[in-house]
Amino acid sequence: MSRPAPIEAPWMVLVGPAGTGKTTLGREIAARTHRPFVDLDAAADRYYAEAGWTIDRLRERIAAAGRLAAETEWEPARAHAVARAVADHPGAVIALGAGHTSYTDHHHLVTVRTALSRCPDVVRLLPSPDREISLSVLRRRCTESKGRTWIIDGHDFLAHWLDDPGTAQIATRTIHTQDDTPAQITARLLRSG
Repeated sequence: MSRPAPIEAPWMVLVGPAGTGKTTLGREIAARTHRPFVDLDAAADRYYAEAGWTIDRLRERIAAAGRLAAETEWEPARAHAVARAVADHPGAVIALGAGHTSYTDHHHLVTVRTALSRCPDVVRLLPSPDREISLSVLRRRCTESKGRTWIIDGHDFLAHWLDDPGTAQIATRTIHTQDDTPAQITARLLRSG
């Protein structure tokens, strides 16, 4: 009797709120391990289109309904993008933007959790085990790097992403980056992976 072929999946997936360094660390890990790197925020447009969404449509919905309502309407496209990226990039290191793991509709979280269950290493990145320290660090980083506090229309998206139980559920482990450099964090991730 022959063995079934192993399921191909991404080698590592990085998740967490905005400002945790998913893209920076993903590039570093991919370079050190000679694997392809995929930043889903940068690569998802074609996947969104398959689900009937574009970034222009998202902007239109934000203008018409507000950011929070538009993010909720956009959930099916984000979940679809995660599932497709996981299927399309075996062996890769993938960074998922904060919204790709945060859902108000449990059905979409199940879609993402099912897709990521094939991945051996889904790492949730946070600055600190202390929520308030993490939120403060993330707010500072987002303000400095992108000019955004992520408080939009009275909703604190950073706090929402940080507190989201779905992101914690899909992760196989959590790494607290503390004040380490990207090189130090990468070394820790690769040692403990």
